[in-house]
Amino acid sequence: MLHTDTKTIDQFLAENPDVDVSRAWERCWGILTRIKGKIASRFDHLELEPNCRDREYYQSPNGEFEGSFQAWSGGDCEWLVNSWLGNRKASILDMNATAYLGQDTDVPHFVMVFGTIPKLFFYFDFMPRRNLMLDTDYLDRYYAPINSEYLALRGNPNFQWSVSHGPYMRTLVNPSTQSLTADLNDSNISVLEDYAESMLEHWLSWYDKAQPVPTADRALLRTTDHTLRRLCYERDPMNKLAEQVFGSDGVKEMLSLRMGESQMARILR
Repeated sequence: MLHTDTKTIDQFLAENPDVDVSRAWERCWGILTRIKGKIASRFDHLELEPNCRDREYYQSPNGEFEGSFQAWSGGDCEWLVNSWLGNRKASILDMNATAYLGQDTDVPHFVMVFGTIPKLFFYFDFMPRRNLMLDTDYLDRYYAPINSEYLALRGNPNFQWSVSHGPYMRTLVNPSTQSLTADLNDSNISVLEDYAESMLEHWLSWYDKAQPVPTADRALLRTTDHTLRRLCYERDPMNKLAEQVFGSDGVKEMLSLRMGESQMARILR
């Protein structure tokens, strides 16, 4: 029997394929939407990405999956995403709020995911924009302040670590990364809600106090940021599950939208 840490999402779903997770969707989606709203309120000139105007709600061709994908950009928030995808009557949901910053600062990006498989899944990350093994000032500025909170959640016996089967996704693990599963109940969602709100307050405070990146360094930082955005979506092992529903061409189109391929191209013109 596989240890739960290394079970794949497919294996979790195979054990409980037809659980109605509508109530969990309502609660978790509400949390993520509130988080997105607080982030959006701190940035001026955000505009909805034109390519997702018809994606406020959509379904797969066979009606098996449904979801929403909305993304905004403007000012120093290059790519703010609020999205969900799955089947609320059949166990599987992927919901997220993600903010990729521009290059005025090098504050880490903000990544937050709720999911159901149908166990509760939670992923949180302050995606670093410097090499943490070498830049200890950056490490101390953005990761040391959350260390006690990180360890408290990591040590909570209600939550188990979830290992990605994608080698690239495991390279993204850093001192802020939480990749957890737990029983799907209100108590566990509340623990994660409190954690997410605390992390958001840290992040917004860091952004408000951040020193500007020297102009000469911004082009290289932009290249790194955009490469990470592309690879994180392209190399996600969850894409195989989406291909079963949307087909390979459909997933390619979805990945292009999710990473903001058109938006990145506009910036570089």
